[in-house]
Amino acid sequence: MSGLVVHTEHGRLEIGPGESVLFGRGASGVPVGLVLDDPAVPRLAGEILATEDHWRLSNLGYEQSLLVENPEGAGEYFRVAPRRIGAPVPFEFARVVLPTRSPDGLAVHVSAPGHSYAERVGELDGEGTVAAFSLDETATYFAVLVALCEPRLRDQSATVIPTTRQVAARLAGLSEQAVGFHIDYLARSKLRVKPAAEAGSRLEWKRELVVSLALRFGLVREEHLALLPARLLR
Repeated sequence: MSGLVVHTEHGRLEIGPGESVLFGRGASGVPVGLVLDDPAVPRLAGEILATEDHWRLSNLGYEQSLLVENPEGAGEYFRVAPRRIGAPVPFEFARVVLPTRSPDGLAVHVSAPGHSYAERVGELDGEGTVAAFSLDETATYFAVLVALCEPRLRDQSATVIPTTRQVAARLAGLSEQAVGFHIDYLARSKLRVKPAAEAGSRLEWKRELVVSLALRFGLVREEHLALLPARLLR
């Protein structure tokens, strides 16, 4: 790992392996390498530490959690609790958000070199591993799944899941009945989701659960949006 690059609205800062930087408003006798000039930010808010193969985030504040978002993911995030030291960050690109009086908070962007991966080993003895989810990316049902996930892939804050009518309109040539069939097939046979006890007779639970599972396990990713027809500009 060659180090981290930290971006704010005031510039950028490079941090080499083994190095760290404090961030916050700063105080007399407690200088910070990354000054965040907002009255809601603690004088000593946190610390970013670069290691050999990842980076860690410490929340030095006493009251507010730090929010760490994955800008490349489908709404992935986690919180670092107050006084938590050295929380490992699994994202290659991350947005560290500090709460302020602004609804969007104040963000620090951190980018790191690519993760390290193990070499592929040869064939091992015993029965082969069965795929947990066997999806054909060329099949119509997969296009339906991508269309269902599209709003959340394009906007992390999106909560609305397209209806069967909206999916049919998004995928030219499919009727609402056909879309409903593919959603049922995904829920029952491909993703094998089951409704929660409180779901009752609600029809939308299948759409909600297949989208949740597909995004949680990365079965549908941003690159799959290319499988959808081009959107018309209005």
